Amino acid sequence: MKKSKPKTLDELRAMKDEDIDFSEIPEADEEFWKRAKVKHPQPKQTVNIRLDAEVLDFFKAGGPGYQTRINSVLRSYVVTMAGQTNGHTPAASDDLQIEAD
Repeated sequence: MKKSKPKTLDELRAMKDEDIDFSEIPEADEEFWKRAKVKHPQPKQTVNIRLDAEVLDFFKAGGPGYQTRINSVLRSYVVTMAGQTNGHTPAASDDLQIEAD
C-alpha cells in the first residue's frame, strides 16, 4: 500500500468520518478487552516556579491553558533529553491509556 503525504490539521478537520481510512487500525474485539488494562493519569504536582516576565507573557498571550502549554514545552524537552540519555520516555500524565498485553 502506497503511503500518502501527511495531511495538515486543516485537511484533517475538513475530513468527513466516511473518508477516514481505518484499514491499518486493528479492531478492538472481545479478546482485546479481556486483556486490556486501564492506566489512570497521574495527578499533576503543584509547584512554584520563577519565570522571566517575557516567557510568562508569551504563554499567557495564547489565552487560557497557558500552564498546560508550559508543561507541554517542558515535556517535549524531557522526552528529547531522555531519548539522548537512557531511552526512557515518560508517558504524558494527562492521557488515559488503555493497553493490552
